[in-house]
Amino acid sequence: MGLSRRDCIKRAAAVGLWGCIAAPLAAQAQTARPVVLIVGDSLSAEYGLKRGSGWVALLEKKLGAEKIGATVVNASISGDTTAGGRSRLPALLAQHKPDVVVIELGGNDALRGLPLDMTERNLAEMTQASKAAGAEVLLLGMQVPPNYGRAYSDDFAALFASVAKDQGVALVPFLLKSVADVANAAELFQSDRIHPRESAQPLMLANVWPVLKPLLK
Repeated sequence: MGLSRRDCIKRAAAVGLWGCIAAPLAAQAQTARPVVLIVGDSLSAEYGLKRGSGWVALLEKKLGAEKIGATVVNASISGDTTAGGRSRLPALLAQHKPDVVVIELGGNDALRGLPLDMTERNLAEMTQASKAAGAEVLLLGMQVPPNYGRAYSDDFAALFASVAKDQGVALVPFLLKSVADVANAAELFQSDRIHPRESAQPLMLANVWPVLKPLLK
């Protein structure tokens, strides 16, 4: 049975209404920006630096310059350990629904002399939770000075590569490459000799960017 003229007009009006609703929703879906969640410690939390000068802030500027539409959420806390990051991560994943999770933790574990197997286990669990939430993962490796003992220093540096390999995720072997391992390293650190100065932040970003960029595609 055919529709009456009146029914045809009513149906057309209904379709038009839904079209008006659906179009903005479709456009919104197409323009959704990927979220990059940084879970780190003072090295990512701008400790001792003016706001907006840390490597994470420089990353946001880099994304703009590269015309990559991504939102950066910096959930870094000075003094945090891998245990702290592991406990905070579930809520962060639920709140921000990140596409990429960058884990920059472990340095404070070493400063406190915590067991390496615990650090490795925490990083592995954070990586697994992030992957289960649908996110790509990037681990930022760290090293400690040789005065911690050669065996401890070597084993600590190696655990990041071990987690990355076991979990199949991206890795920056040493966040402070070209900062802590150069002849003029003292000039690149604050007076505490632990936290990099503002002049070192672009070097840190240069270590991260080539590995992070492919994860944003």
